[in-house]
Amino acid sequence: MPDAVEGAVASPNATTQLITRGEYLARAGDCVACHTTPGGKVFAGGRPMPTPFGNIYVPNITPDEETGIGQWTADEFYRMMHTGISRDGKLLYPAMPFASYTKVTRDDSDAIYAYLMSVPPVRQPNRAHELRFPYNQRELLVGWRALYFKEGEYQPDPDQSAQWNRGAYLVQGLGHCAMCHTAVNALGGSSESKAFEGGMIPNQNWYAPSLTSNREAGLGNWSIREITDLLQVGVSHRGTVYGPMAEVVYNSLQYLTDEDVEAMAVYLKALPQRDAEPPPTSQARLVEPAVMELGRRVYDKQCAMCHGAEGKGAPPDHPPLAGNQSITMASPVNSIRMVLNGGYPPGTMKNPRPHGMPPFSHILNDEEVAAVVTYIRVAWGNSGAPVTPAQANDLRRLLPE
Repeated sequence: MPDAVEGAVASPNATTQLITRGEYLARAGDCVACHTTPGGKVFAGGRPMPTPFGNIYVPNITPDEETGIGQWTADEFYRMMHTGISRDGKLLYPAMPFASYTKVTRDDSDAIYAYLMSVPPVRQPNRAHELRFPYNQRELLVGWRALYFKEGEYQPDPDQSAQWNRGAYLVQGLGHCAMCHTAVNALGGSSESKAFEGGMIPNQNWYAPSLTSNREAGLGNWSIREITDLLQVGVSHRGTVYGPMAEVVYNSLQYLTDEDVEAMAVYLKALPQRDAEPPPTSQARLVEPAVMELGRRVYDKQCAMCHGAEGKGAPPDHPPLAGNQSITMASPVNSIRMVLNGGYPPGTMKNPRPHGMPPFSHILNDEEVAAVVTYIRVAWGNSGAPVTPAQANDLRRLLPE
């Protein structure tokens, strides 16, 4: 009798497939970034999330039955993702991006749940939030939700392609990109009509540029390859990610498939441009000659070796500064921070040994920092505005001692 199973391929285990898919989706949602303390156990929580209202301490989402989510059901997990209501009926603070996660499908929520239930349980009690009165009164969240939360899974746009819709689902949902790239008001909310128009990231002192303005990070004149490289690799011929976005690429986007990253790029590139005013012209005329000369000297000594005498850089390792939208946008915060702090783009699978920029806070005083940032923002036809030593000093005070 012939061996019927000889050469047959074992059927894949459905549970393993579900967990693997859930791990992928959890990475797309960058869950580890908030739910894991630096050097701590994965998903054990305890990380303080600073907000304008005080610290929120992120919970343990390992399957520990006493301190984690080990007693949660898939239904309860989906309700939390979809409605922002916890297993015990408490309203979640919007530091948890349920306003974006509500768009996640039930199937994807179940996959994430299966993955989280498969990770090692960690017994680590959750820490109470430290919020000022009246923000520590959860019942006030009813008003916040009425103003800023719209419940509902993502609904595909029939007038768009499957690729565009996949990108929209990832960007609007698990990617929760609007949380950073939309300005937050005094109540900690953001207007849907202002989505992706840029804003300061609360308590991080980085500016998340507008994705709808080609004068900031608008991608209308970027190629799809340039966008996918920035998202997945961390560097492209048009720019480099630093700061909070570098963490997103490191923890999340580098692990997505080429197809999903390209879908995100297609969606982001198609965001409607909302520039209401004509493009600004060079502001060099507003700079005192002595400041311009100081900035040029500092640039020639400290910057030109990598970025070139004419600011053309040597991409992708050394990004261009001439014509770089991230240099000329209205907020100079990121440019000042890069000069003071330096930084590296993330080490990714496609760029494991990135080139970094050294800090200059110990070499340059506030006048020199302001002068060189001003020079970079107005030289070579750049249309940025000058910055002041006071602006440099404000950010210098945030440096660790």
